[in-house]
Amino acid sequence: MLLYHAVMAEPPDWIAEFTVSPGLFGEHLDAVVDSGRTPVTISALADFLAGRAELPPRPVLLTFDDGFADLPGPTAQAVFSRGLTATAYLTTGAITPGERSLLPPAPMMTLGGAVELERAGMEIGSHTVTHAQLDTLAPRTLAHELRHSRAVLEDTLGHPVRHLAYPHGYNDRRVRRMAVAAGYETATAVRHALSSERDEAHRIARLIVRRSHTAGDVTDWLSGRGARIAPYRDAPRTVAWRWYRKGRAVARGPVFAG
Repeated sequence: MLLYHAVMAEPPDWIAEFTVSPGLFGEHLDAVVDSGRTPVTISALADFLAGRAELPPRPVLLTFDDGFADLPGPTAQAVFSRGLTATAYLTTGAITPGERSLLPPAPMMTLGGAVELERAGMEIGSHTVTHAQLDTLAPRTLAHELRHSRAVLEDTLGHPVRHLAYPHGYNDRRVRRMAVAAGYETATAVRHALSSERDEAHRIARLIVRRSHTAGDVTDWLSGRGARIAPYRDAPRTVAWRWYRKGRAVARGPVFAG
């Protein structure tokens, strides 16, 4: 499962590390096509993890986080023109007039673009309201992030939204429990790893794509090389970083996850 953010030639500095140029993105997509893998959306993986259906042979899942302005336009066109599909996780506070988010300034899509993407064949999921570090939030604030973003998307699309992506992958057991309580059937993290048939439905691993990753890197990942395979236990360093962030949030309040 690959995680993309923006696809643009001149991104804002804050997201540049996680942005690929349109030309490089096309090379990545061509590598996906050449791999012979079958594109699926998160619902197909959810059905498999729940035991309701089988996955096609050698599946691949492309995901896009946040909702940058390129997504409903040239990025989606590049995906669909190759016979691929994807899942977009949208930060509703950043794409809804009158709402707020913690994302720094950047060209973003509009909420109406979610309808366009879904009609074209891309699945839509929630990426919370403000893009905060969820594992540092008080229960009431966390519940709002999970439930309000889902409600906004459901009102826009006219059907239930079953899937969540944790901003920057930040989660813990409490966040996962509340994601389940908020009605999410799956939730994706980051983990910098390949997902597997044993992966956790509310901590699904993704490989985050950076501007330095080549088509060769994508080919290696799709061949099962160059990355860990989830699930696996959090490293002590990850646990220590989580507790540091929680302590910092007590003093500073909600912080952008990025």
